[in-house]
Amino acid sequence: MFNRIGVIGAGAMGRGIAQLFASSGQQVLIYDTRAEAIDDAIAFNRNLLQRSVAKGKLSEADFEATMARMQPAAELDALKDCDLVIEAIVELLEVKQKLFDQLEAIVREDCVLATNTSSLSVTRIASTCKRPERVAGFHFFNPVPLMKIVEVVRGERTDERYVQGLVELAENAGHFAAITPDTPGFLVNHAGRAFGTEALRILSEGVATPQQIDRILRDGPGFRMGPFELFDLTGLDVSHAVMESVYEQFYHDPRYTPSFIAAQRVAAGLLGRKTGQGFYRYEDGQKIEQPEAAPETVIVNRPFWLDSHDDVVRSNVSAALSAAGATLEDTNIPSPEAICLVAPLGEDCTNSLARQALPAERTVAIDCFADWDKRRVLMRNPASSADIVAQARQALSADGVPVEVINDSPGFIIQRLMASVVNLGCEIAQKGIATPDTLDRAIQLALGYPKGPLAFGEHYKKCNILTVLNNLQAVYGEPRYRPSPWLRRRVQLDLPLTTPDIQE
Repeated sequence: MFNRIGVIGAGAMGRGIAQLFASSGQQVLIYDTRAEAIDDAIAFNRNLLQRSVAKGKLSEADFEATMARMQPAAELDALKDCDLVIEAIVELLEVKQKLFDQLEAIVREDCVLATNTSSLSVTRIASTCKRPERVAGFHFFNPVPLMKIVEVVRGERTDERYVQGLVELAENAGHFAAITPDTPGFLVNHAGRAFGTEALRILSEGVATPQQIDRILRDGPGFRMGPFELFDLTGLDVSHAVMESVYEQFYHDPRYTPSFIAAQRVAAGLLGRKTGQGFYRYEDGQKIEQPEAAPETVIVNRPFWLDSHDDVVRSNVSAALSAAGATLEDTNIPSPEAICLVAPLGEDCTNSLARQALPAERTVAIDCFADWDKRRVLMRNPASSADIVAQARQALSADGVPVEVINDSPGFIIQRLMASVVNLGCEIAQKGIATPDTLDRAIQLALGYPKGPLAFGEHYKKCNILTVLNNLQAVYGEPRYRPSPWLRRRVQLDLPLTTPDIQE
Protein backbone atom coordinates (compact mmCIF):
# COMPACT_ATOMS: atom_id res chain seq x y z
CA MET A 1 0.00 0.00 0.00
CA PHE A 2 2.85 2.37 0.87
CA ASN A 3 5.85 2.00 -1.41
CA ARG A 4 6.90 5.62 -1.68
CA ILE A 5 7.03 7.58 1.58
CA GLY A 6 7.67 11.25 2.16
CA VAL A 7 9.06 12.40 5.51
CA ILE A 8 8.76 16.08 6.41
CA GLY A 9 11.11 17.29 9.12
CA ALA A 10 14.74 16.18 9.21
CA GLY A 11 15.29 16.30 12.95
CA ALA A 12 15.88 13.32 15.24
CA MET A 13 12.40 11.87 14.69
CA GLY A 14 12.25 12.53 10.97
CA ARG A 15 15.64 11.04 10.18
CA GLY A 16 14.83 8.01 12.36
CA ILE A 17 11.55 7.41 10.52
CA ALA A 18 13.36 7.77 7.19
CA GLN A 19 16.02 5.25 8.20
CA LEU A 20 13.42 2.77 9.46
CA PHE A 21 11.43 2.65 6.25
CA ALA A 22 14.40 2.88 3.90
CA SER A 23 15.83 -0.12 5.75
CA SER A 24 12.57 -2.06 5.34
CA GLY A 25 12.44 -1.53 1.56
CA GLN A 26 10.43 1.64 0.97
CA GLN A 27 11.53 4.54 -1.20
CA VAL A 28 11.87 7.52 1.15
CA LEU A 29 12.04 11.22 0.33
CA ILE A 30 13.15 13.59 3.11
CA TYR A 31 12.03 17.21 3.05
CA ASP A 32 12.82 20.08 5.39
CA THR A 33 12.57 23.84 4.99
CA ARG A 34 16.30 23.90 5.73
CA ALA A 35 18.24 22.12 2.97
CA GLU A 36 21.26 21.64 5.24
CA ALA A 37 19.05 19.75 7.73
CA ILE A 38 18.23 17.21 5.01
CA ASP A 39 21.92 16.72 4.23
CA ASP A 40 22.71 16.37 7.94
CA ALA A 41 19.95 13.77 8.40
CA ILE A 42 21.14 11.64 5.49
CA ALA A 43 24.76 11.92 6.66
CA PHE A 44 23.73 10.94 10.19
CA ASN A 45 21.88 7.88 8.92
CA ARG A 46 24.80 6.96 6.67
CA ASN A 47 27.21 7.04 9.62
CA LEU A 48 24.81 5.04 11.77
CA LEU A 49 24.35 2.36 9.14
CA GLN A 50 28.08 2.22 8.40
CA ARG A 51 28.65 1.36 12.04
CA SER A 52 26.22 -1.53 11.62
CA VAL A 53 28.28 -2.69 8.64
CA ALA A 54 31.46 -2.46 10.71
CA LYS A 55 29.86 -4.58 13.45
CA GLY A 56 28.73 -7.18 10.94
CA LYS A 57 25.05 -6.47 11.53
CA LEU A 58 24.46 -5.15 7.99
CA SER A 59 25.98 -6.24 4.68
CA GLU A 60 27.66 -3.74 2.40
CA ALA A 61 25.10 -4.49 -0.31
CA ASP A 62 22.17 -3.83 2.04
CA PHE A 63 23.84 -0.64 3.21
CA GLU A 64 24.18 0.65 -0.34
CA ALA A 65 20.59 -0.33 -1.18
CA THR A 66 19.22 1.37 1.94
CA MET A 67 21.08 4.60 1.24
CA ALA A 68 19.89 4.54 -2.38
CA ARG A 69 16.30 4.38 -1.14
CA MET A 70 16.81 7.45 1.07
CA GLN A 71 16.79 10.59 -1.07
CA PRO A 72 16.48 14.34 -0.46
CA ALA A 73 13.46 16.32 -1.64
CA ALA A 74 14.41 19.82 -2.72
CA GLU A 75 10.86 21.13 -2.44
CA LEU A 76 7.49 20.09 -1.09
CA ASP A 77 6.19 19.44 -4.62
CA ALA A 78 8.68 16.57 -4.90
CA LEU A 79 6.35 14.54 -2.65
CA LYS A 80 3.50 14.61 -5.18
CA ASP A 81 3.80 10.91 -6.08
CA CYS A 82 4.10 9.60 -2.52
CA ASP A 83 1.68 6.99 -1.17
CA LEU A 84 2.22 8.24 2.38
CA VAL A 85 3.58 11.47 3.84
CA ILE A 86 4.63 11.56 7.50
CA GLU A 87 5.19 14.92 9.16
CA ALA A 88 7.61 15.21 12.09
CA ILE A 89 7.76 18.98 12.51
CA VAL A 90 7.24 21.40 15.39
CA GLU A 91 4.41 20.58 17.85
CA LEU A 92 2.15 23.51 16.96
CA LEU A 93 -1.39 22.85 15.80
CA GLU A 94 -1.61 25.75 13.35
CA VAL A 95 1.72 24.86 11.72
CA LYS A 96 0.71 21.24 11.18
CA GLN A 97 -2.71 22.25 9.84
CA LYS A 98 -1.11 24.65 7.37
CA LEU A 99 1.30 21.95 6.19
CA PHE A 100 -1.48 19.43 5.60
CA ASP A 101 -3.51 22.04 3.72
CA GLN A 102 -0.49 22.56 1.45
CA LEU A 103 0.00 18.83 0.98
CA GLU A 104 -3.61 18.27 -0.06
CA ALA A 105 -2.97 20.55 -3.03
CA ILE A 106 0.12 18.54 -4.01
CA VAL A 107 -0.35 14.83 -3.33
CA ARG A 108 -2.64 12.30 -4.99
CA GLU A 109 -6.19 11.68 -3.78
CA ASP A 110 -5.18 8.30 -2.35
CA CYS A 111 -2.10 9.56 -0.48
CA VAL A 112 -2.34 9.15 3.30
CA LEU A 113 -1.22 12.02 5.53
CA ALA A 114 0.22 10.93 8.88
CA THR A 115 1.28 13.05 11.82
CA ASN A 116 3.97 12.05 14.29
CA THR A 117 2.46 14.32 16.93
CA SER A 118 2.84 13.15 20.52
CA SER A 119 0.48 15.62 22.18
CA LEU A 120 -1.87 17.26 19.67
CA SER A 121 -5.28 15.97 18.64
CA VAL A 122 -5.15 14.14 15.31
CA THR A 123 -8.78 15.09 14.76
CA ARG A 124 -7.99 18.78 15.17
CA ILE A 125 -5.02 18.56 12.83
CA ALA A 126 -7.32 16.97 10.24
CA SER A 127 -10.19 19.39 10.84
CA THR A 128 -9.00 21.87 8.20
CA CYS A 129 -8.33 19.19 5.57
CA LYS A 130 -10.68 18.61 2.66
CA ARG A 131 -10.32 14.85 3.16
CA PRO A 132 -9.87 14.28 6.92
CA GLU A 133 -10.52 10.57 6.46
CA ARG A 134 -6.99 10.11 5.09
CA VAL A 135 -5.32 11.72 8.12
CA ALA A 136 -4.02 9.48 10.93
CA GLY A 137 -1.58 9.61 13.79
CA PHE A 138 1.67 7.66 13.40
CA HIS A 139 3.53 8.37 16.63
CA PHE A 140 7.03 6.93 16.94
CA PHE A 141 9.40 7.01 19.90
CA ASN A 142 13.02 8.15 19.86
CA PRO A 143 15.33 6.60 18.70
CA VAL A 144 12.90 5.32 16.07
CA PRO A 145 14.88 2.33 14.71
CA LEU A 146 15.50 0.98 18.23
CA MET A 147 12.15 1.68 19.90
CA LYS A 148 10.11 -1.11 18.35
CA ILE A 149 6.71 0.48 18.80
CA VAL A 150 4.50 3.03 17.07
CA GLU A 151 1.07 4.31 18.02
CA VAL A 152 -1.40 4.26 15.13
CA VAL A 153 -3.94 6.89 16.12
CA ARG A 154 -7.41 6.80 14.67
CA GLY A 155 -8.88 10.30 14.34
CA GLU A 156 -12.65 10.75 14.53
CA ARG A 157 -12.92 10.60 10.73
CA THR A 158 -9.93 8.41 9.83
CA ASP A 159 -10.78 5.65 7.35
CA GLU A 160 -10.18 2.20 8.84
CA ARG A 161 -8.36 0.92 5.73
CA TYR A 162 -5.67 3.56 6.26
CA VAL A 163 -5.31 2.55 9.90
CA GLN A 164 -4.79 -1.07 8.86
CA GLY A 165 -2.38 0.01 6.12
CA LEU A 166 -0.21 1.84 8.66
CA VAL A 167 -0.31 -1.15 10.99
CA GLU A 168 0.89 -3.43 8.19
CA LEU A 169 3.64 -0.98 7.22
CA ALA A 170 4.90 -0.75 10.81
CA GLU A 171 4.82 -4.50 11.35
CA ASN A 172 6.75 -5.12 8.12
CA ALA A 173 9.40 -2.75 9.48
CA GLY A 174 9.62 -4.78 12.71
CA HIS A 175 7.60 -2.45 14.93
CA PHE A 176 4.64 -3.26 17.15
CA ALA A 177 1.68 -1.12 16.08
CA ALA A 178 -0.56 -0.09 18.97
CA ILE A 179 -3.92 1.05 17.61
CA THR A 180 -5.49 3.73 19.78
CA PRO A 181 -8.26 6.31 19.43
CA ASP A 182 -7.54 10.03 19.41
CA THR A 183 -7.55 10.74 23.15
CA PRO A 184 -5.22 12.92 25.29
CA GLY A 185 -1.77 11.36 25.46
CA PHE A 186 -2.92 8.57 23.12
CA LEU A 187 -1.86 5.35 24.89
CA VAL A 188 1.73 5.58 26.11
CA ASN A 189 1.84 9.18 27.34
CA HIS A 190 -1.51 8.57 29.03
CA ALA A 191 -0.48 5.36 30.80
CA GLY A 192 2.85 6.89 31.82
CA ARG A 193 1.25 9.65 33.88
CA ALA A 194 0.85 7.58 37.05
CA PHE A 195 4.55 6.78 37.51
CA GLY A 196 5.88 10.32 37.69
CA THR A 197 2.93 12.19 39.18
CA GLU A 198 2.55 9.81 42.14
CA ALA A 199 6.31 9.92 42.79
CA LEU A 200 6.14 13.72 42.87
CA ARG A 201 3.14 13.52 45.20
CA ILE A 202 5.09 11.27 47.57
CA LEU A 203 8.04 13.67 47.43
CA SER A 204 5.79 16.67 48.11
CA GLU A 205 4.55 15.01 51.32
CA GLY A 206 8.09 14.61 52.64
CA VAL A 207 7.79 10.83 52.74
CA ALA A 208 11.21 10.13 51.19
CA THR A 209 13.96 11.72 49.12
CA PRO A 210 14.12 11.37 45.31
CA GLN A 211 17.11 9.06 45.73
CA GLN A 212 15.24 6.81 48.16
CA ILE A 213 12.18 6.64 45.93
CA ASP A 214 14.32 5.72 42.92
CA ARG A 215 16.24 3.02 44.80
CA ILE A 216 13.06 1.48 46.21
CA LEU A 217 11.37 1.33 42.80
CA ARG A 218 14.42 -0.09 41.05
CA ASP A 219 15.01 -2.81 43.61
CA GLY A 220 11.36 -3.60 44.38
CA PRO A 221 9.21 -3.71 41.22
CA GLY A 222 12.35 -3.81 39.07
CA PHE A 223 12.10 -0.57 37.07
CA ARG A 224 15.29 0.12 35.13
CA MET A 225 15.16 3.75 36.26
CA GLY A 226 13.35 5.44 39.09
CA PRO A 227 10.94 8.30 38.29
CA PHE A 228 13.41 11.04 39.22
CA GLU A 229 16.22 9.49 37.20
CA LEU A 230 13.75 9.35 34.32
CA PHE A 231 12.77 13.00 34.77
CA ASP A 232 16.45 13.94 34.58
CA LEU A 233 16.99 11.84 31.46
CA THR A 234 14.03 13.16 29.47
CA GLY A 235 14.28 16.70 30.82
CA LEU A 236 11.86 17.90 33.48
CA ASP A 237 10.64 20.67 31.19
CA VAL A 238 9.50 18.06 28.66
CA SER A 239 7.91 15.79 31.28
CA HIS A 240 6.15 18.64 33.08
CA ALA A 241 4.74 19.98 29.82
CA VAL A 242 3.26 16.54 29.05
CA MET A 243 1.81 16.30 32.57
CA GLU A 244 0.16 19.69 32.22
CA SER A 245 -1.09 18.94 28.70
CA VAL A 246 -2.77 15.66 29.68
CA TYR A 247 -4.24 17.26 32.82
CA GLU A 248 -5.72 20.13 30.82
CA GLN A 249 -7.07 17.88 28.07
CA PHE A 250 -8.82 15.67 30.62
CA TYR A 251 -10.46 18.78 32.11
CA HIS A 252 -8.53 18.64 35.40
CA ASP A 253 -9.29 15.04 36.31
CA PRO A 254 -7.42 14.61 39.65
CA ARG A 255 -5.82 11.38 38.42
CA TYR A 256 -3.48 13.49 36.28
CA THR A 257 -2.72 16.41 38.62
CA PRO A 258 0.79 17.80 37.95
CA SER A 259 3.11 18.88 40.75
CA PHE A 260 4.14 22.33 41.92
CA ILE A 261 7.57 20.83 42.59
CA ALA A 262 8.09 20.15 38.89
CA ALA A 263 6.85 23.63 37.96
CA GLN A 264 9.23 25.31 40.40
CA ARG A 265 12.23 23.27 39.30
CA VAL A 266 11.51 23.97 35.64
CA ALA A 267 11.38 27.69 36.46
CA ALA A 268 14.74 27.35 38.23
CA GLY A 269 16.32 25.62 35.24
CA LEU A 270 16.90 22.36 37.13
CA LEU A 271 15.95 20.27 34.12
CA GLY A 272 18.23 17.29 34.56
CA ARG A 273 21.12 15.90 32.57
CA LYS A 274 20.99 18.55 29.83
CA THR A 275 21.51 21.39 32.33
CA GLY A 276 23.95 19.56 34.61
CA GLN A 277 21.58 19.47 37.55
CA GLY A 278 18.13 18.10 38.23
CA PHE A 279 17.21 15.72 40.99
CA TYR A 280 20.82 14.55 40.60
CA ARG A 281 24.02 16.35 39.57
CA TYR A 282 25.88 15.62 36.32
CA GLU A 283 29.34 16.17 34.87
CA ASP A 284 29.85 15.76 31.12
CA GLY A 285 26.41 14.18 30.93
CA GLN A 286 27.22 11.51 33.52
CA LYS A 287 25.43 11.28 36.84
CA ILE A 288 27.57 11.95 39.90
CA GLU A 289 26.83 8.94 42.05
CA GLN A 290 26.32 9.61 45.73
CA PRO A 291 26.98 6.60 47.95
CA GLU A 292 24.22 5.56 50.30
CA ALA A 293 24.78 6.79 53.84
CA ALA A 294 25.75 3.93 56.13
CA PRO A 295 23.29 3.52 59.02
CA GLU A 296 24.54 3.95 62.56
CA THR A 297 25.42 0.64 64.21
CA VAL A 298 23.38 -0.03 67.33
CA ILE A 299 22.84 -2.93 69.69
CA VAL A 300 19.64 -4.87 69.10
CA ASN A 301 18.43 -5.72 72.61
CA ARG A 302 14.69 -6.10 72.15
CA PRO A 303 12.45 -8.83 70.77
CA PHE A 304 10.15 -8.14 67.85
CA TRP A 305 6.41 -8.64 67.40
CA LEU A 306 4.60 -8.74 64.06
CA ASP A 307 0.90 -8.10 63.48
CA SER A 308 0.68 -10.24 60.34
CA HIS A 309 -0.49 -13.86 60.56
CA ASP A 310 0.51 -14.62 56.97
CA ASP A 311 2.89 -17.60 57.07
CA VAL A 312 5.09 -16.33 54.23
CA VAL A 313 5.39 -12.84 55.71
CA ARG A 314 6.19 -14.19 59.17
CA SER A 315 8.77 -16.57 57.74
CA ASN A 316 10.49 -13.80 55.77
CA VAL A 317 10.58 -11.43 58.74
CA SER A 318 11.74 -14.14 61.13
CA ALA A 319 14.56 -15.17 58.78
CA ALA A 320 15.75 -11.57 58.44
CA LEU A 321 15.67 -11.01 62.20
CA SER A 322 17.52 -14.24 62.95
CA ALA A 323 20.58 -12.91 61.13
CA ALA A 324 20.76 -10.25 63.85
CA GLY A 325 20.15 -12.76 66.62
CA ALA A 326 16.74 -11.20 67.26
CA THR A 327 13.60 -13.15 68.05
CA LEU A 328 10.05 -12.80 66.76
CA GLU A 329 7.37 -13.20 69.40
CA ASP A 330 4.58 -15.66 68.61
CA THR A 331 1.82 -14.05 70.65
CA ASN A 332 -1.36 -12.15 69.87
CA ILE A 333 -0.27 -9.21 72.03
CA PRO A 334 3.28 -7.78 72.08
CA SER A 335 5.33 -7.91 75.26
CA PRO A 336 6.15 -4.59 77.02
CA GLU A 337 9.71 -4.68 75.61
CA ALA A 338 8.93 -5.71 72.04
CA ILE A 339 9.45 -3.59 68.96
CA CYS A 340 6.09 -3.77 67.22
CA LEU A 341 6.15 -4.33 63.48
CA VAL A 342 3.00 -3.69 61.48
CA ALA A 343 2.59 -4.59 57.80
CA PRO A 344 -0.28 -2.41 56.56
CA LEU A 345 -1.82 -2.50 53.10
CA GLY A 346 -2.66 1.00 51.94
CA GLU A 347 -2.64 2.35 55.50
CA ASP A 348 -0.01 4.46 57.19
CA CYS A 349 1.78 3.32 60.33
CA THR A 350 -0.21 5.70 62.51
CA ASN A 351 -3.60 4.39 61.44
CA SER A 352 -2.49 0.78 61.71
CA LEU A 353 -1.14 1.11 65.25
CA ALA A 354 -4.12 3.18 66.40
CA ARG A 355 -6.54 0.58 65.06
CA GLN A 356 -4.69 -2.15 66.98
CA ALA A 357 -4.05 -0.06 70.11
CA LEU A 358 -0.28 -0.56 69.87
CA PRO A 359 2.31 1.66 71.62
CA ALA A 360 3.20 4.37 69.11
CA GLU A 361 6.76 4.95 70.32
CA ARG A 362 7.61 1.25 69.89
CA THR A 363 5.84 0.71 66.57
CA VAL A 364 7.23 0.89 63.04
CA ALA A 365 5.81 -0.42 59.76
CA ILE A 366 7.44 -2.74 57.25
CA ASP A 367 6.42 -3.10 53.62
CA CYS A 368 5.77 -6.77 52.83
CA PHE A 369 4.04 -5.97 49.53
CA ALA A 370 7.06 -6.57 47.28
CA ASP A 371 10.09 -8.86 47.21
CA TRP A 372 12.45 -8.71 50.16
CA ASP A 373 15.70 -9.88 48.61
CA LYS A 374 17.11 -6.57 47.28
CA ARG A 375 15.81 -3.75 49.49
CA ARG A 376 13.44 -3.37 52.43
CA VAL A 377 11.39 -0.40 53.55
CA LEU A 378 10.81 0.59 57.16
CA MET A 379 8.27 3.33 57.90
CA ARG A 380 8.26 5.27 61.15
CA ASN A 381 5.33 7.20 62.62
CA PRO A 382 5.69 10.67 64.17
CA ALA A 383 5.95 9.15 67.67
CA SER A 384 8.42 6.36 66.85
CA SER A 385 11.44 6.39 69.15
CA ALA A 386 14.72 7.02 67.31
CA ASP A 387 16.31 4.09 69.16
CA ILE A 388 13.44 1.79 68.16
CA VAL A 389 13.79 2.80 64.51
CA ALA A 390 17.56 2.29 64.62
CA GLN A 391 17.23 -1.17 66.19
CA ALA A 392 14.59 -2.22 63.67
CA ARG A 393 16.75 -1.04 60.79
CA GLN A 394 19.82 -2.81 62.19
CA ALA A 395 17.97 -6.08 62.71
CA LEU A 396 16.23 -6.11 59.34
CA SER A 397 19.47 -5.37 57.45
CA ALA A 398 21.70 -7.84 59.31
CA ASP A 399 21.50 -10.33 56.43
CA GLY A 400 23.03 -7.78 54.05
CA VAL A 401 19.85 -6.43 52.46
CA PRO A 402 19.74 -2.60 52.71
CA VAL A 403 16.83 -1.00 54.57
CA GLU A 404 15.34 2.38 53.67
CA VAL A 405 13.70 4.37 56.45
CA ILE A 406 10.87 6.63 55.28
CA ASN A 407 8.30 8.85 56.94
CA ASP A 408 4.69 7.86 57.49
CA SER A 409 2.62 7.44 54.35
CA PRO A 410 -0.48 5.42 53.46
CA GLY A 411 0.78 2.65 51.20
CA PHE A 412 4.50 3.26 51.71
CA ILE A 413 6.04 3.96 48.26
CA ILE A 414 5.73 0.77 46.22
CA GLN A 415 2.10 0.16 47.18
CA ARG A 416 1.08 3.71 46.30
CA LEU A 417 2.92 3.89 43.04
CA MET A 418 2.05 0.41 41.79
CA ALA A 419 -1.62 0.87 42.71
CA SER A 420 -1.62 4.11 40.72
CA VAL A 421 0.04 2.47 37.69
CA VAL A 422 -2.33 -0.50 37.73
CA ASN A 423 -5.42 1.64 38.32
CA LEU A 424 -4.63 3.95 35.43
CA GLY A 425 -4.01 0.95 33.19
CA CYS A 426 -7.40 -0.44 34.18
CA GLU A 427 -9.04 2.91 33.42
CA ILE A 428 -7.42 2.97 29.97
CA ALA A 429 -8.81 -0.51 29.31
CA GLN A 430 -12.23 0.59 30.60
CA LYS A 431 -12.27 3.54 28.21
CA GLY A 432 -11.40 1.32 25.26
CA ILE A 433 -8.21 3.23 24.52
CA ALA A 434 -6.38 -0.06 23.99
CA THR A 435 -7.04 -3.75 24.36
CA PRO A 436 -5.51 -5.28 27.51
CA ASP A 437 -2.82 -7.10 25.52
CA THR A 438 -1.95 -4.00 23.49
CA LEU A 439 -1.80 -1.90 26.65
CA ASP A 440 0.67 -4.13 28.46
CA ARG A 441 2.90 -4.76 25.45
CA ALA A 442 2.99 -1.09 24.44
CA ILE A 443 3.97 0.08 27.91
CA GLN A 444 6.76 -2.47 28.18
CA LEU A 445 8.14 -1.52 24.76
CA ALA A 446 7.76 2.26 25.02
CA LEU A 447 8.43 2.90 28.71
CA GLY A 448 10.63 -0.07 29.55
CA TYR A 449 8.45 -1.25 32.44
CA PRO A 450 9.34 -4.80 33.57
CA LYS A 451 5.64 -5.65 33.29
CA GLY A 452 2.61 -3.97 31.79
CA PRO A 453 0.11 -2.29 34.16
CA LEU A 454 -2.37 -5.17 34.09
CA ALA A 455 0.38 -7.77 34.53
CA PHE A 456 1.64 -5.78 37.52
CA GLY A 457 -1.87 -5.93 38.93
CA GLU A 458 -1.90 -9.71 38.73
CA HIS A 459 1.65 -9.95 40.11
CA TYR A 460 0.79 -7.96 43.23
CA LYS A 461 -2.73 -9.46 43.39
CA LYS A 462 -5.56 -7.32 42.11
CA CYS A 463 -7.44 -7.60 45.40
CA ASN A 464 -4.43 -6.04 47.18
CA ILE A 465 -4.31 -3.24 44.62
CA LEU A 466 -7.99 -2.51 45.23
CA THR A 467 -7.46 -2.48 49.00
CA VAL A 468 -4.56 -0.04 48.67
CA LEU A 469 -6.64 2.29 46.48
CA ASN A 470 -9.65 2.18 48.81
CA ASN A 471 -7.44 3.02 51.79
CA LEU A 472 -5.65 5.81 49.92
CA GLN A 473 -8.98 7.32 48.96
CA ALA A 474 -10.19 7.06 52.57
CA VAL A 475 -7.08 8.84 53.89
CA TYR A 476 -6.93 11.64 51.33
CA GLY A 477 -10.61 11.96 50.47
CA GLU A 478 -9.62 12.63 46.87
CA PRO A 479 -11.03 11.17 43.64
CA ARG A 480 -7.42 10.83 42.47
CA TYR A 481 -7.33 7.37 44.03
CA ARG A 482 -10.82 6.21 43.08
CA PRO A 483 -10.63 2.60 41.86
CA SER A 484 -11.41 2.00 38.21
CA PRO A 485 -14.64 0.06 37.61
CA TRP A 486 -12.56 -2.28 35.44
CA LEU A 487 -10.45 -3.23 38.46
CA ARG A 488 -13.32 -3.45 40.95
CA ARG A 489 -15.47 -5.69 38.74
CA ARG A 490 -12.65 -8.14 38.03
CA VAL A 491 -11.79 -8.37 41.70
CA GLN A 492 -15.43 -9.01 42.60
CA LEU A 493 -15.80 -11.62 39.85
CA ASP A 494 -12.30 -13.07 40.41
CA LEU A 495 -11.43 -12.59 36.74
CA PRO A 496 -8.02 -11.75 35.23
CA LEU A 497 -7.49 -8.04 34.60
CA THR A 498 -7.08 -8.85 30.92
CA THR A 499 -10.67 -10.13 30.69
CA PRO A 500 -12.61 -8.08 28.09
CA ASP A 501 -16.02 -6.60 28.84
CA ILE A 502 -17.74 -8.74 26.20
CA GLN A 503 -17.27 -12.51 26.02
CA GLU A 504 -17.46 -14.13 22.59
